[in-house]
Parts: sequence; C-alpha cells; structure tokens
Amino acid sequence: MQEEAYAPPLELANEPADGDESVANDFRNEPWSGRILIALAAVLWSTSGFFAKAPWFDAWPKEERGLMLAFYRSLFAMLILLPLIRKPVWRLSLLPMVFSFAVMVFTFMTAMVHGPAANAIWLQYLVPAWVLVAGVFWFGEKVTAADVRMIGACLGGVLLILAMEMWRGGNLYASAMGVLSGLSFAGVVLSMRTMRDVDPAWLITLNHLATVVILFPWTIQVQETVPTFGYIALGLFGVFQMSVPYILFARGLRTTSSPEASVLTLIEPLLVPIWVYIAWSSHPSYEAPHWWTWVGGSLILLGLMSRYLPQLLRPKLV
Repeated sequence: MQEEAYAPPLELANEPADGDESVANDFRNEPWSGRILIALAAVLWSTSGFFAKAPWFDAWPKEERGLMLAFYRSLFAMLILLPLIRKPVWRLSLLPMVFSFAVMVFTFMTAMVHGPAANAIWLQYLVPAWVLVAGVFWFGEKVTAADVRMIGACLGGVLLILAMEMWRGGNLYASAMGVLSGLSFAGVVLSMRTMRDVDPAWLITLNHLATVVILFPWTIQVQETVPTFGYIALGLFGVFQMSVPYILFARGLRTTSSPEASVLTLIEPLLVPIWVYIAWSSHPSYEAPHWWTWVGGSLILLGLMSRYLPQLLRPKLV
C-alpha cells in the first residue's frame, strides 16, 4: 500500500508484480471483498460533513470551530491507530509531511465549518491535479493526454466555484481554505512519495500526532466547552471517519487495483452533501450548495473519471 491510503483519489497502490504469484492470485480470487472494503471506507470518509455541520459543537465560536474539530479528530484517530504501528523510523523528510498534514486538516475542517460541505470536499479532491503539476515542474515527470484532460476539467471546476463565490458575495474564505487544503494535501503526498518503504500506519499516526501537538497551543485558549455528548461525537468522528476507514482501505488495496480504487473512492465527495442534507437540512444553520458548486464539482468529477476510468476499463492480460 502506498501513501495515499487515507485520502484518495490518487495512484493508490502498485499492481501485483509479475513474480508475486500470491498477490496476483489475491487480485483474481478476491476482487469483490477488496472492492466492498474500499467502498465502505469511502462511505465512512464521506461522513466528515455530517460531523462538521453538527449543532453539537455550536458552543465553540465559529472562528475556532474548525481548529477544535481538527484537533479532536486527530487526537482520537491517533489513539486508535497507535497499536497498528510496526516499524517506526525517523527521517528529516517527516517534517514537511507532518506540517503539511496539520495545515491540511485545519484548512479542510475550517472550509467545512464556514461554507457548504460540498465546496470543501470537491476543492480538496483537486489534489491529483496539484500533485501532477508539482511532479512535472519539480521531478520532470511526463504529462499524458489523460493528465491534460484531468487538469483542464479540475481547474475549470475550481475557477468556476471561486469566481461565482466572489461575484455572488459567497464565502470566499471557506473556498480559499478548501483550495489550501488540497494544496497542503499535495504536500503530504509529495513528501510521502520519498518514503514508500516506511510503515504506512506509522506515517499516518505520526501525522495525526503532529497535528495534535501543533494545534494544542491554540485549542487551550478556547474557553468555551461543548456538552458531554459533543466530546463523545468527536471520539466517533476520529474513529469512524478516519481510523476505521483507513484500516478498511488498507485491507481493500490488497486485492484491488489502483485505478479501480481511485474510482471507488469518488463515492466520498458524492455522498458528503447528501449526508449533510439528510441530517441537518432542517437546522437553521444549514447552507445548501449553490448551483456553481454542483457544476464545478461535476467538472472535477469528470476530470478525475477521465483520468482513472480508462485505466480501469482497459483489458488486462492475465
């Protein structure tokens, strides 16, 4: 399993090597179990908006709510993932990774709190485009026609969302935080590309630990507290929206190819606004996605599908 196991869609896992018969047999004999696990992981990931928009945390000022949600989600996720660590290592390249991860978590939760959840998730899902651009300029990677289509459609989607937010007086701050979450997530991916040999459970746990340490000085300055049930909900947020899907996704990648996993995880951004609507549409704070969010998100989805779906449908020699 490669580094992107906790927030796809990206090049998620290597295909089975030619000489690895056991892995190849897994791909042929257990395809549906892996697909179901990955799909279930994507469904659990999609509950981020449900928690971020919940009124249980209204006691926290809106300006600090994203910070508090990011802190507690990482805290509980870290505690669950600790027993999964097998081989911890220390490298200088861990520093930009953990910093980028902390920024990503904070900006994503802030975007969720301040604007429509659909905006936040689609803007974060631009990460494949940012990683590709960085790969071209920094690592000299080649660009294919599929890459160009993906970048064009994804950037068209984000530019539409940002332009309409500015023109119609929407929450440009939330949209900017969503874009920054995607950029910082790209920083996480690029950092982790240099550590493919490192235990992924160690990397994701370290990311959450660093997030907790970095955000702690600000969280202790927040005087307001939420009801007891709110802290229970935060525990569920960290466990079921982050830790459990990570475990499911890691297991699913053993028998599922990278392109197929990338397509399956697109379930997440499709479900995020649905869960928010079902749970909180009757609440006074509910903000329905605007038409430009749906159109921009559709362009991003089209770009990602044009990049990964052809690989999935391409006939493979057995």
